[in-house]
Amino acid sequence: MFLRICGAAALLLVFSFSARAGTTCTDVLRAIGKELADPNCFESADLTTKNPATTPANNSIAGLPPFAFTPQTDRLVISPATPTPVTKMVPGLQIQARIASDPKGEARFLLRLPNDWNGRLVVAGASGTRSEFNGDFAWSDYVVQKGYAYASQNKGTLNLQFSTAADPLACRLNPASPLFVRFYDNAEGQPFTRWTQFMVKAGQLAREGAKAGYGQPPRYIYAVGTSNGGYQVRRAIETAPDLFDGGVDWEGTFVDEHAPNILTDLPPAILNFPDYVASGFKGDSTAAKNIMAAGYPPDIVSGTTSLWTTNSNSFWEVTACQWQKRLDPAYDTYGSGMGAYNYISRLSKSDVGAQLAAFANTGKVRRPLITVAGTMDALLPIDHHARAYARKVASTSKRDDDDDDDRDGKRGAYRLYEIQNGNHIETFQDSFPQLELIERHAQKAFDLLVDQVERGKSLPPSQCVARGGSISDTAQPGHCASLFVP
Repeated sequence: MFLRICGAAALLLVFSFSARAGTTCTDVLRAIGKELADPNCFESADLTTKNPATTPANNSIAGLPPFAFTPQTDRLVISPATPTPVTKMVPGLQIQARIASDPKGEARFLLRLPNDWNGRLVVAGASGTRSEFNGDFAWSDYVVQKGYAYASQNKGTLNLQFSTAADPLACRLNPASPLFVRFYDNAEGQPFTRWTQFMVKAGQLAREGAKAGYGQPPRYIYAVGTSNGGYQVRRAIETAPDLFDGGVDWEGTFVDEHAPNILTDLPPAILNFPDYVASGFKGDSTAAKNIMAAGYPPDIVSGTTSLWTTNSNSFWEVTACQWQKRLDPAYDTYGSGMGAYNYISRLSKSDVGAQLAAFANTGKVRRPLITVAGTMDALLPIDHHARAYARKVASTSKRDDDDDDDRDGKRGAYRLYEIQNGNHIETFQDSFPQLELIERHAQKAFDLLVDQVERGKSLPPSQCVARGGSISDTAQPGHCASLFVP
C-alpha cells in the first residue's frame, strides 16, 4: 500500500510539471516581459541544437556590425569537434531578448523551458566575450535532454567589431596581424564588475520565468560556465548563495589584485615567444624557461607549429590587450609593448590594482562548487588560475574557522578536479592528440554536484584525473604530479 501511495505521489509530481506543457509565451512574458526588451519567444519542437532554430545565425541582429553577435561561432568555442550527443527531441519554449535595465543596451538573455521539466534550472556563464549561446553544445544540449530549464547571458556585452590601429581602444588580433578589433566590453560604461551582476540577474529572471511557465519555482538552481563564464560561476556562488544551490566552473579565470593574474602571466609569454621560435622551439632555451617560469605548461611541438604557437596566434596578446585596455588604459600598448607590461610597476602609476580588486574572487564558497581544469591550459595556466583559486578558498575557509564566521551554515564543499593534459580549447586536440578533452569531465562533475546537493552524497575528493580516466570516489587527493604526460 505504501509503495502504491508513493508511486502515485511520484506520478502526481511528474504530472504537475508536465501538465503545463501547453504554457504559452504569453504566460512567461506576462511575468518577466517588463524586464526584457525586444523579446523573441517561440514554441520550439526541439530545444537541442539538432534544431537549426535553437542557435541563431551569426550577425543576425539587425543594426549590429559584423562579429558583434556570433552565436554559431560561440557554441563551437568551448566544445570539442564532436559535441554533446543528442539522442532525443526536447519540445518547449525558447525566449531570446535584451535585459531592459541595461543602460548600454547590450545585455542579452536566453531562456529554454522544456515541456518535460524536472523541476530544476541551470544558468550558464559565457566564455571570453561570447554570446548567450556560447554553451549551446557543451551545456544546454546536455541539461535540456535531462529535463532542466536552461538560461544564459552574455555578461552584458556584445563581442567585437573591426577597427584600426588609430583607435586607442583597438587590439590587434596577434603580433603578426594587420587587423585590429575593438571589444565592446572595453567601451565606457562596461566595467568587468558587470559580469557578476548579469549572471545573478539571469538567474533571477530565469527563476521567475520558470515559475510562470510551470506554476512553481525551480526546486534547485545550478550555475555552470567555462573560462570567463567559469569566473561568473565562482562569483555567483560567492555572492548569491540564496539564489544558486551549487556550481561547476570549467577552466574559470582567476581574478585577484595580487599576483598571479592575467596581467602578470601573459606579458612574459608574449615577450619571450619570438626568441623561443628563433631557438627552433627548443624546450631548454632561455625563452622557453622564462615562459614556463610565468606558469605555463611545456610546449607540444608538432612539425612547424606548436601548442604555444597556436595560443600566441589566437589568444596571448589580444587577451592581454583586452584586459589592459579595460583596466589600465593609460599604458601605451604598442609603443611600450604588451610584452613589456609590468603589473607590479604599474600599481604605482595607475589604478589597475583597484580595478582588479573591484571584481576579484573572494574564495568565500557558500554553496558546493567544483572546478574542472586541465594541466596543459596554455592560456590560463593551472597553477595561476584553478589551483590559485583553490588556495584562495582554503585560506578563506581557514579565516572563517578562526573568526567563527560560518554561523549561517552556508559554507559549501569545494573540489578541484585536474584533468591530466587537459587544455583550454577543446578543438586544439585535433592538432595535438596528446591533449585530453575536458567536456565529459565537466558534465560528470555537474551530475556529481546534483547528487551532493539533492541527495547528500559526498563529492569525490579533489584529484588528478589520469588520461583516459574518470573522476573517482577512491582517487588519491592532490594535484597532478606533472603538467604533461606523453
